[in-house]
This record gives sequence, structure tokens and C-alpha cells, in this order.
Amino acid sequence: MGFAVVTGANRGIGLEMCRQLKARGANVVAVCRRSSPELDALGVRVEDGCDVTAAATWDTLASRFAGQSIDLLVQNAGMLVADSLDDVDPRAVRAQFELNALAPLFLTRALLPSLHRGSKVALVTSRMGSIGDNGSGGYFGYRMSKAALNAAGVSLALELKPRGVAVAILHPGAVRTEMTAGHGMIEADESVRGLLQRIDELSLETSGRFVHMNGEALPW
Repeated sequence: MGFAVVTGANRGIGLEMCRQLKARGANVVAVCRRSSPELDALGVRVEDGCDVTAAATWDTLASRFAGQSIDLLVQNAGMLVADSLDDVDPRAVRAQFELNALAPLFLTRALLPSLHRGSKVALVTSRMGSIGDNGSGGYFGYRMSKAALNAAGVSLALELKPRGVAVAILHPGAVRTEMTAGHGMIEADESVRGLLQRIDELSLETSGRFVHMNGEALPW
């Protein structure tokens, strides 16, 4: 995996992604707002104090990675606020859009000088961003923001293909993490094993596809 950058790396899927990438021999940089004892114990480079929704952070990280080739950029930072039509809060919707959709787009653009032919960008999205697969409603901010991330991912794949950079749009499965309050069907280690398999398989020919960690193609 060479040089890998992971956002939202202090817990859950991001933490496990750093752990498994390091075990593969990658040079891992963990980006987060605040580190954690578990992340510190991994022995990877930690860039904390990074709010990936802030333009200042995009500029700071671009400066810190100047001259460094990034082989894998995993855009994992995200948030989920459960809501329904009765209690949906516009502030929470905006916050989810800023972190789940806008941050991955603008951070990818900021780090573009460090991406090279053969680099891969992995967007950790959600099946809940699928319009065709929505059978239960609710979660307005989360669903809308992840649908926006999916749309951005397709456009990124198209624009980055001439540069030789492939983009994966990945659903991690229903993972038991702090973000999901421990609800889910699988643990983070199983999810990340599947995500890394999909990243390994990623090529320019498959760039921009929306895929489950188990390899299932997902509807938009």
C-alpha cells in the first residue's frame, strides 16, 4: 500500500484501517481531530488537531504532504445523526453535509499534487446514501449527505481518471462502532478486511463504482 493517509482515524473503521494497513507494511498517516490511546498505541504517524471540514486544515495537510506521493487516500471521517421528519434539525443536516460530503471533496482536491498515476482514493460512504435502496425513510441528513458523497465520488472518478487515479465508493457494511452506538452486524476488523479487498481490486476500469465491502454492486 506504500504511503497511506486515513481520515477519521482515532476510532472505529478508521482506527482499524490504520491497524490493518500498518500490518501490511504501509507507511500510515492517521488524520483526526483528537488522537486516542488506541491510535497512539499503533505507532503510526498521527496528524491530530485536524478538522477536515475547515479550509485551513486542507491547506495545512497539503503543505505537510508537499513533495510526498500518496498511494492511498482513505476518506473515512464522518458523522451520523438519527432523525425523522418530526425532529430533523437543519443544523445537524448542515454538519453532516460538511463532514460527510464536502470535506472528502475538498481535501481530495487539496491533496491532488500528492496523488500520482496509480494512486487510489477510497470514499467510505454508506448504503444509506442509495436512493434506490431506501426502504425505511428517516435519517434525512445522513442519507442526503452520503448521497451527495456518492455523486461527488462519480465526478471525482471521471475527472481523476486521465491522471491515472482511481476512486472507490465503498459501503463498509453495518459495523458495530461508537458512531452506530454499537449497533450493526459485523465488527470493524471484518469490515476493513473487505474494504481493503475492494481497494486491492480497484482499477481505472472499475473506478467510480458503488460497492459493498463484500463485493456486491449497490444501486444508486
